[in-house]
This record gives sequence, C-alpha cells and structure tokens, in this order.
Amino acid sequence: QVQLVESGGGLVQAGGSLRLSCAASGRAISNYAMGWFRQAPGKEREFVAHILYSGNSMYADSVKGRFTISRDNAKNTVSLQMNSLEPEDTAVYYCAADRVPYAATLLVPSWGQGTQVTVSS
Repeated sequence: QVQLVESGGGLVQAGGSLRLSCAASGRAISNYAMGWFRQAPGKEREFVAHILYSGNSMYADSVKGRFTISRDNAKNTVSLQMNSLEPEDTAVYYCAADRVPYAATLLVPSWGQGTQVTVSS
C-alpha cells in the first residue's frame, strides 16, 4: 500500500506562488495516476488536477492556466506548481494515488494527510 506525504503548503499573498510536493513510498507510482484535491472549510473535497501514467494531465476549470501538475517517477514524487494564487484557493490540499494501474482517470485514490494553503487578500 502506498503512503503519501505532502509538503510545501503555507501562507502566501494573492498573486503569489507555491509549489506543493508529494512523496510516495511503499510502491512505485510510475504506472498509476496521481492527483491533487482540495477541501476548503465547510465544503466538499474537490478535484484540482491529475496526471496519468502516460503523462497526460487534466485540471479543474478553476485552476486551469494557473496550476501545473508534474511527476518524477525516478523520485517517486508528484508536484503541483500554483501560480497567481487567489483567496479562493485557500484549502487543505491532498495528494492522491490511484490504486488501479494504467487507468484512464484517477479511479480509486489513496490519500495523503494534507497540507494547508492559505492565500491572503
């Protein structure tokens, strides 16, 4: 079973940037979709971005053009570069790893513990 540890969260002003990282252990991630989700206070957890084993990626409309997901299979890590941050991006960000290999989307995620991102106006 994969273990996921997120890092890189923090407090940033609107318009700023942060880079989140997720380190996976327990198995290689190269054949699995990886993703990021977020949960704001009082709201449901929502999809942010995913990257498939093929390298293809998908983004929520709210972050498209501002966030970039990437993976380094050699280091067993996935990252989320977040630019032009807005107060609405404030949330706990969770790394996700699919439990199903070679999937066309992120089907059955395992979760990290989350990292807080706070964007001040």
